[in-house]
Amino acid sequence: MKGLILRLSALDADAETAVRVISFFDGLMAAGASARVLVQETARLAECPAGLVDAGLSLAAGEPPGGRRQVREFSESGHVWLGRDAPLPLDDIILDRFAIAARFLLEPAPRDSGEGLAEVALSSEAGELERARALRMLRIEPGAVMRVLAVDGDVAVGGHAVPVGRVRAVLGGALPERVPEGVRVGVGPALPAIEAPVSWRRARTALRFAGLGSDVVHYDGLGALAVVAARMRDEDIAEVADVAVLDELAREPNGAGLIAVLAAFCATGSARRAAAKVHRHHSTIAARLAYAEARLGFAFSAPGGRRRLDLALLLRHLRDTPG
Repeated sequence: MKGLILRLSALDADAETAVRVISFFDGLMAAGASARVLVQETARLAECPAGLVDAGLSLAAGEPPGGRRQVREFSESGHVWLGRDAPLPLDDIILDRFAIAARFLLEPAPRDSGEGLAEVALSSEAGELERARALRMLRIEPGAVMRVLAVDGDVAVGGHAVPVGRVRAVLGGALPERVPEGVRVGVGPALPAIEAPVSWRRARTALRFAGLGSDVVHYDGLGALAVVAARMRDEDIAEVADVAVLDELAREPNGAGLIAVLAAFCATGSARRAAAKVHRHHSTIAARLAYAEARLGFAFSAPGGRRRLDLALLLRHLRDTPG
């Protein structure tokens, strides 16, 4: 259909057809098309090779043709082109609108400072060229290896921060030597900056585990637990009887304290060390553990007992800490 526009108007580039071409490019701009999609759709419309180059940003899309090229500049360092030996009547308007669309989609709007650029860099929906441009404007080379942090709480970590709900996404942040109490941090894997959306997604996964023994969690250290977080749905967790019993215990008087004791026991492996962790006498902790064993119906000292308790606590925590 798009190619038909040109075939029907090869001898008569009338106003109606020109309006259809303009509407075509307006639609691409309204949809926020990536540079790659813009080039692909232009090539389909013109039925010939098309491309986009911005030498200043080291960006290029489209395979250079072997023959003649028609060129339009859209910035001091950027231009678009059509590869056709014999120009058609509509090529001029196609090139004009192609250049306008490239400028609109690639050049940052005035509001695109700090947070706006960081949002583009973190967005999995942005095209690779758009992310590369945003990163360079943030003075981050797309190929440079960096981590993205997911920070819940008030702590200085540097980098370029974007608020996402109550959490901050931080590109290229560095963890302080000491994280204040109550602050939780998920650390994404070190990846090329152009893959920031992947590191950000995994940093959010790591953040879900923060507060279970450690307030700073690295995705790289999760191993198989990352799969648990990704695959376990709330409805699956609701079918786990151990989690239901933990919910009942949490609703009892001082239930939050008992859950904290169970978590400390799983983290330390002994009643004495758990007592030290929660600042209680070990005999009190032993009594509370015995009470929980009776309610749950299995001994924590039995083979697999502590692992079973730890898993139930983990599933409950993940359910209550959405990604």
